[in-house]
Amino acid sequence: MKLTVVGCSGSFPSADSACSSYLVEADGFRLLLDMGNGALGELQRHIGLYDLDAIFLSHLHADHCIDMCGYFVARYYRHEGGRCDAIPVYAPEGAEQRLTTAYADTPSPTSMSEVFDFHTLRSTTFQLGPFTVRTEKVCHPVEAYGIRVEHGGRSLTYSGDTGVCEALHELADGTDLFLCEASFTHGKEDIPALHLNGREAGAQAARADVGRLVLTHIPPWTDGEQNLADAREVYRGPSELARPGAVYEV
Repeated sequence: MKLTVVGCSGSFPSADSACSSYLVEADGFRLLLDMGNGALGELQRHIGLYDLDAIFLSHLHADHCIDMCGYFVARYYRHEGGRCDAIPVYAPEGAEQRLTTAYADTPSPTSMSEVFDFHTLRSTTFQLGPFTVRTEKVCHPVEAYGIRVEHGGRSLTYSGDTGVCEALHELADGTDLFLCEASFTHGKEDIPALHLNGREAGAQAARADVGRLVLTHIPPWTDGEQNLADAREVYRGPSELARPGAVYEV
């Protein structure tokens, strides 16, 4: 599998990065994990607008899904080649209404579903193209899911947004690459069931015995290098900060 970091900023785009969005590819199939603020523009640095095969939205906060409104325009109003067929979108319940409300002026109440084939996420395992996908509900104020993607005996796990929870450990257990959020700073923010700090992300990685830890979803006001240092105090394996445009072969 090939993982490309499209955007990795948390809460809102930074001067250097769009919000959460990660492209996973194998056997010619392209799966996008989240499409937050600024991600649609950055995505076009890596693939064409119409080259995606499926989209996973971890939850419906704007920094993970709002560029779907722009993508709706690209797919619905495409004149050259005609309107796009509906692309599978795996998202929490209410995604169609959320995006329709955000767009505010779709031609009809069902226009989103004409180009997006919405599938409601549950805690389950299913096949998606060449991938075996496992999704688990994680700990966040809104319904949110982490995802594990497996192919050819290898795996990567994306936490989405979450606090410490057993579901995240189950998803990450033994994974080759753990793309884990680290929004908070150890010793500074302490808000249960919202986000992880760097040390908590490292502890999750150590407990799950992951092959590599990549910290992501770090807001512009958070010191990523401090979070990485905190993670390395408890996780001894390879670890780094996500960077826009970074590519990993899993």
